Amino acid sequence: MDITYPCGRDAVERVLPHRDPFLWVTRVVACDPGERVEAQLDVAADLPLFQGHFPGHPVLPGVVIMEALAQAASFCILVARGAEGSVGFLTGIDDAKFRRQVLPGEVLDLSARIVKSSSRMCVAEVEARVDGQVCATATQKYVLAPAGK
Repeated sequence: MDITYPCGRDAVERVLPHRDPFLWVTRVVACDPGERVEAQLDVAADLPLFQGHFPGHPVLPGVVIMEALAQAASFCILVARGAEGSVGFLTGIDDAKFRRQVLPGEVLDLSARIVKSSSRMCVAEVEARVDGQVCATATQKYVLAPAGK
């Protein structure tokens, strides 16, 4: 698939199998397929999850930040393999650290560097930032499965 960067949600949906309400990548800013990706999530203030996390002090959950990072990394891997629509299952998160809360209305910058990519197992070093401030870091592991399996 020929993708020009930056690309928006249309291209993201051609690559990732995720859909609303669980697609956590708004755009891909830059991508060296199979090596690194820079993406973004516009954290909409009207997300229903903010009604319960936490009333009066809404914060994007850390698990959503980790999922957004996994989706960005999967995009990078799937484009490199020409495996659009395949599923990257998150199988591990090592050394996760959360350093800054992500608030409604912010833009979350997502970056991933692919450090291992075999036929089924992939590993990425990931980082999420808002306005240059690190929000979360981790090493994530994924297994890939063809679409529909």
